Amino acid sequence: MIKTNTDWDPILQKEAQKPYYKELRQFLKSEYSSKTIYPPMEEIFSAMAHTSYAGTKVVIIGQDPYINKGEAHGFAFSVKPGAKIPPSLRNIFKEIQDDMGCAIPTTGYLLPWAKQGVLLLNTVLTVEAKKSKSHSKKGWETFTNHLIGTLNEKPTPVVFMLWGNDARKKAELITNPGHKILEAVHPSPLAGGKFFGCKHFSKANSFLKENKLEEIDWQL
Repeated sequence: MIKTNTDWDPILQKEAQKPYYKELRQFLKSEYSSKTIYPPMEEIFSAMAHTSYAGTKVVIIGQDPYINKGEAHGFAFSVKPGAKIPPSLRNIFKEIQDDMGCAIPTTGYLLPWAKQGVLLLNTVLTVEAKKSKSHSKKGWETFTNHLIGTLNEKPTPVVFMLWGNDARKKAELITNPGHKILEAVHPSPLAGGKFFGCKHFSKANSFLKENKLEEIDWQL
């Protein structure tokens, strides 16, 4: 049983009863018992455990977890305390500095964002060590698409930050005119710096303020 101790639980548990998820669960049992898989099993659903459905104000969509030891902990783009800040996250911090005037953090642990209502959702929630996208097309995409669709049904406004081609494809799931979609290239250095100047963080806060919701303090 999936258990986050938040209002996500009935949503997640209903999805967990579907045949595709039962197949995914069997796959994961085999993978975790025979290989090194990230994040640790108890942290797979950390994003939902720390950001409730009702409290979600911003959704940042990532791809799959980090593939190196001591990094992934169930939040998109975030790394555990003490881990080196990955290049994509470093670029996110640079954009926040330019956009909002925040100092570059010394940690890549994004829990303070999650506590304010920023859902850090990867589209695939597990990965084999050193093998990017090794758990793609196993069922996670169906699962997280359902979560995005459920967020689309929220009556309160939500900002969706879609970075890179994979994330931008999720725009078709967001049809509620009350929400805000912000699209940009992926913050990876491979994008050649084209992420810089998107100003998504100030745009998100402006939208939240317009809708009488508390803005996000992006400074860690």
